[in-house]
Amino acid sequence: MLTGDAAQRAQPPDAAQRAQPPDAAQRAQPPEAAQRARAADAVRQVVRAERSRILATLIRVTGSVDLAEDATQDAVLRALQTWPRDGVPDSPRGWLLVVARRRAVDLIRREARRAGKEAEAVTLLDPASDSPEAVRDDLLRLVFTCCHPALSLDAQVALALRTIGGLGTAEVARALVVPEATMAKRLTRAKQKITQAGIPYRIPPAEELPGRLAGVAATVYLIFNEGYTAGVGDDLIRVGLADEGLRLARLLVELMPDEPTVLGLLALLLLQDSRRTARVGVDGRPLLLGEQDRTRWDRAAIAAGVDLVGRGLRRTPDHPDGYVVQAAIAACHALAPSYQQTPWDAVISWYDVLLTVQDTSVVRLNRAAAVAERDGPAAGLALVDAIGGLAGYPWFHATRGELLYRLGRADEAAAAYRAALALDLNDPQAARLRDRLAECAPTSLRE
Repeated sequence: MLTGDAAQRAQPPDAAQRAQPPDAAQRAQPPEAAQRARAADAVRQVVRAERSRILATLIRVTGSVDLAEDATQDAVLRALQTWPRDGVPDSPRGWLLVVARRRAVDLIRREARRAGKEAEAVTLLDPASDSPEAVRDDLLRLVFTCCHPALSLDAQVALALRTIGGLGTAEVARALVVPEATMAKRLTRAKQKITQAGIPYRIPPAEELPGRLAGVAATVYLIFNEGYTAGVGDDLIRVGLADEGLRLARLLVELMPDEPTVLGLLALLLLQDSRRTARVGVDGRPLLLGEQDRTRWDRAAIAAGVDLVGRGLRRTPDHPDGYVVQAAIAACHALAPSYQQTPWDAVISWYDVLLTVQDTSVVRLNRAAAVAERDGPAAGLALVDAIGGLAGYPWFHATRGELLYRLGRADEAAAAYRAALALDLNDPQAARLRDRLAECAPTSLRE
């Protein structure tokens, strides 16, 4: 559990799916029940793919995050009630947006100053305000609104993950490693700040972009990362979130084509996502880099990512950007013909550069894992044990367990795996670690 996709999860079928074809359960149901099941699946898929777009459009036309969230949620509930009975509409997103707009009108009309609100409500019913450019940029506008400098960086990232990424408060708390109650208060304060400060819903002018970029880049990366490796649950990949992160990164490059941070961000996301289809084994367990079939990697995405790395490096010859350097590390893995041919000297060298701009415990852990591959498990373990501040990070313990296991220290490895399993993991990751824990038992016990 050392490098690359070590912390990734899979999508294992449940016991019923393993025992019969995927659609057998639905075929065994009465037609009405099967229709309801299909409708429920369609609702979940549409909500996952479209919720943030609907929310962003409603925030643009209403100017209120809370109002837009209430209206969007009502549309989702209406779909859950009516689609199983009436069938899924030809344009699910259009249906949801119409219902959400109407709900927003109802909510506005209930407010005080009825005369003024009536005119505002009538405007909401007119979809002519949704020009193609406005609709395309709605999410990007929302990202910059959430990432306004009037908010703290932590609040920026949290609010965007909640509103754009569609994560629940508990999921945002796990992604940012804070208690759920703390996150709930942070989100409430952030939304109140937007209202009280009159923060505009727009893409800022060019002169304001540099000061807003750190929060925006962190937000897009965390949205992608939660999709690429879901924090908890049954799924390794939340495809909608991963795709949304990529889409937002591409929009950022369109907006700022010469900005190294966004070039490096998109490069990193493309290079990571290029391995998407190769990360799960036939048993549903996540596959590490050394176990993956590299012929299944997306070579077009790798080529695009490598090109972006080059563009980013040419724009930062003296002061490397953190995202560009991380993308350069990912490129070393992506371009290696096999795991055995990974250029570990180059990987470690890039980690040394990264530490000059982003000296964190997690970066040091990843560097130690690379050192272990080049110089052996003892060298890597010495570096891992010198790192502090990661007691609550499961992959610190999993990495120690792997290195201890390679050194033949099975009892210590087992203790490290147990420490990892005691922390938040998704189901497939935990299953993989339990497999490793079982391998630490004496042969006589395993037999």
